[in-house]
Amino acid sequence: MADHRKKRSKQQADYDPEPIYLDGEAEAKAEDEGPRVVLEDAPSNLSQERHWYVIHCYSGYENKVRHAIEQRIETMGMRDRIFDVIIPTEEEIEVKDGKRRTIERRVFPGYILVEMKLDEDSWYVVRNTPGVTGFVGMGNDPTPLSEEEVKQIMARMDDDKPIFKVNFKVGQKVRISSGPFNDFIGTVAAIDADKAKVRVIVEFFGRETPVELDFMEVEKI
Repeated sequence: MADHRKKRSKQQADYDPEPIYLDGEAEAKAEDEGPRVVLEDAPSNLSQERHWYVIHCYSGYENKVRHAIEQRIETMGMRDRIFDVIIPTEEEIEVKDGKRRTIERRVFPGYILVEMKLDEDSWYVVRNTPGVTGFVGMGNDPTPLSEEEVKQIMARMDDDKPIFKVNFKVGQKVRISSGPFNDFIGTVAAIDADKAKVRVIVEFFGRETPVELDFMEVEKI
């Protein structure tokens, strides 16, 4: 047991380069939780095979944490054991009041994927990065993603088909902003996100008439 503590103490000495600090709320949270060095035991399911693992971090600070991990990889010479760090994202088109805005949306807010060989040193480098709150897994053992899970995540990131987000929903009143029914008020009957179309029921010559429109042609009232 004494040898184990001595080994851990030596690892901590070897792996303490110039600190990487987060700013704002995340830094305050990290300070509230005490020392930045995690003293929990290394996982028991160590592996020399490359796998993707999921780590949890403070939501909203994914980019800062990824940058911090990448800095530690370079500083500690871990390129042969930690290979890639990614934040799964997808393109989302937000349509609001007849205007569209393209944004990059995080698929899993608060989570980062790391491709690595899981040994005590690589685990220590990632786990002790400021902002990292832990690996996803059973107890203290990180659970690697399956090949199928990795394929699904990567395919979702590579999908060129945009995701539309609108600020109206079925049953709400909207104003038509262009075309032959310009300025008509109607009720949203259906939304087709795949085609970026919305069906609106308007009153025309005393009768309810369904009109199919682009997302850009309606505005929420």
